[in-house]
Amino acid sequence: MRDGVHRGRSWRAAVGVVPALVAAAHIVPAATWLSGPRRAWLPALAGVGRSDHVALTFDDGPDPRSTPAFLAALDELSVRATFFVVGEQVLWHRRLSHDIVRRGHELAVHGWTHNRPWRPAPAREARQLARAAHVVAEVSGAPPAWYRPPYGILTGDRLLAARRTRLRPVLWTAWGRDWKARATAESVVTTVLADLRGGGTLVLHDTDRHAAPGCWRAALAALPGLVGACRAAGLTVGPLGEHGVASPAPADDARAR
Repeated sequence: MRDGVHRGRSWRAAVGVVPALVAAAHIVPAATWLSGPRRAWLPALAGVGRSDHVALTFDDGPDPRSTPAFLAALDELSVRATFFVVGEQVLWHRRLSHDIVRRGHELAVHGWTHNRPWRPAPAREARQLARAAHVVAEVSGAPPAWYRPPYGILTGDRLLAARRTRLRPVLWTAWGRDWKARATAESVVTTVLADLRGGGTLVLHDTDRHAAPGCWRAALAALPGLVGACRAAGLTVGPLGEHGVASPAPADDARAR
């Protein structure tokens, strides 16, 4: 009798461990959101590249209310960038997405929707990421290479989905906190330049769709100052495809560049 009770308790304890392991596998990779450890231990994920280059990236678009203004500003500055686009937004705004590519910029994947991964959902993540990559490939005429999850939260589910979709995750080394209601061009420039160095990847936002209303104007107004500061330091500014991100992609990732 005692042996039976003991075996029953052991079985229940073992079963109870499984959900904990699943939860850990889901959430532990999200610690890469912390910029210090990411830059120190995972430079490729942070987007560290050529020391004479800065990768300029934008998240959350395309948005017909604001993205065209960024495209015009980049044309004026003679700068190309990488736009991490939301799949459903690309589907709704194909013409604008085509225009981003036509102007020489690079499209990358920012998920199908801009959601937070509260619970493990590997099948859903894989399905939605593949759908987003397919839409981006249709618009750009080539398979996308890069993936940045919404909010920079790279869970185990999302990491596995990126590998299956042959997308290379990349986050950033510097941001402008341009999503805040109190952001100004000056605050964005100051915040970025505190962390940006040669080889860094900068993230801004070309829309306020998931941020404070109108905050995109601060990022737009900051662009000339940021690009000017980089050039004054002898740094070129361009897309991730020209950045030479450190360390090779996985051997089976034929699409990574």
